[in-house]
Amino acid sequence: MKLRPLHDRVIVKRLDTETKTASGIVIHDTAAEKPDQGEVVAVGPGKRNDKGDFMAPNVKAGDRVLFGKYSGQTVKVEGDELLVMREEDLFAVVEKK
Repeated sequence: MKLRPLHDRVIVKRLDTETKTASGIVIHDTAAEKPDQGEVVAVGPGKRNDKGDFMAPNVKAGDRVLFGKYSGQTVKVEGDELLVMREEDLFAVVEKK
């Protein structure tokens, strides 16, 4: 199954968090917080402005993004846990140097 987001929605896959601290302590899965970073999997066509034209989204598939801890709606697709959220729920794009 493939998801195609509508309007200004994006589909994000959370990035895995570290399960070990810098000092070597292992963090159990149930104690670890959900990551607030992810990779954009798919992007909708964008929002319509007052004239009815689409405004292109600022993110694209493959971008690494930051989002709020409780942002988006969680869905499971073929065993993968994905988030569906509006583009405005994203805080930033993490750019590589």
